[in-house]
Amino acid sequence: MSEYVAWPNGHDEPVGLTVLLPGRNYPATMPLLTFAGRAAVQHGWHVRAVSWDAPDLDTEATVEWVGTQLAEAVGDFEGRVLVIGKSLGTCGAAYAAARDYEAIWLTPLLHLPQVVQAMSDNTNRQMLIGGTDDPAWNPDAARSTGGTITQIDDADHGMFTDDAVRSAEIHVEVTREISRWLGNT
Repeated sequence: MSEYVAWPNGHDEPVGLTVLLPGRNYPATMPLLTFAGRAAVQHGWHVRAVSWDAPDLDTEATVEWVGTQLAEAVGDFEGRVLVIGKSLGTCGAAYAAARDYEAIWLTPLLHLPQVVQAMSDNTNRQMLIGGTDDPAWNPDAARSTGGTITQIDDADHGMFTDDAVRSAEIHVEVTREISRWLGNT
């Protein structure tokens, strides 16, 4: 069972609900999800950050499990939903597509055909962000989804490089792109 934390935001009439879906070993307190969530708050969204101990399942069962976690986090919220998923959290793409949720996919698992197909099936706005040194990133698969693509040279699956300063710059660059994308709604 996953849990979620609602972030304080100060918005009486939010744009909608943002759900942060973590990676297997990448909680919402890590930089990509934290900064993405803060950008969402800045643009008027309520944020719920999911935390989980993900079980080891086959791909189909993982897609179903992540979809269930997303469903529980959204709960009975009625209104606009934005999913921001990192790595394993991108397995929520099928659930998001079936409900026409907007999405930002951070280091998506584009080596999984089910994830790529689900992203391609989503008719709402999507953004995909990946690095050229990430084995899960596939530029052709990313383009096939029809989403907005941000590709970072030399970044790995955590959006890091061997250079600490460059890694910090990458996180600023990604946050800037997310904020720009959120501002174009």
